[in-house]
Amino acid sequence: MLAADGDTFDRDPYDFDVLDQAVAVVLAAKPSSPVAVLADGTVPLTAFVPNDRAFQLFAWDLTHRWPRTEQAALESIAGTVGIDAVEQVLLYHVVPGATIDSRTALRSDDAVLTTAQGAGVRVDVISRWVPLVRLVDQDRNDVDPFLIRSQLDLNKGNAQIAHGITAVLRPVNL
Repeated sequence: MLAADGDTFDRDPYDFDVLDQAVAVVLAAKPSSPVAVLADGTVPLTAFVPNDRAFQLFAWDLTHRWPRTEQAALESIAGTVGIDAVEQVLLYHVVPGATIDSRTALRSDDAVLTTAQGAGVRVDVISRWVPLVRLVDQDRNDVDPFLIRSQLDLNKGNAQIAHGITAVLRPVNL
């Protein structure tokens, strides 16, 4: 799933270039980081992947400055919170050991998923008929992300599955 459209920033806010580059930045600084599981592909996991717009919104929320480019968003986030925090945020998007497809997610209302970071994310199924699922993170003061209907079950059939989400999950109350 990583680098599915190449390993560069572009002008498409609805793909995952910032995520790709964030993983690369963490692994360059910390080669033995558990974030490497996202680049492995053989370890079973479910990843909730924020699109580039979600990272831009996260950068704005942290700095109150809108990053004009995807690269500026990543630089703003890493410069504000540091690589260790970026690593923890990325791990908070990973549920190790299981490939949870969208059909299973829609039957998981109020389930708490333990992430690779250690904290939990609660699944809030708002509607099964029009697939609408919110992920409730640890930040009680900000909007929780929703699964993106057009970006569910990415990489389905492999050991790892991903679901696009509308915002960056936060492992702490910011």
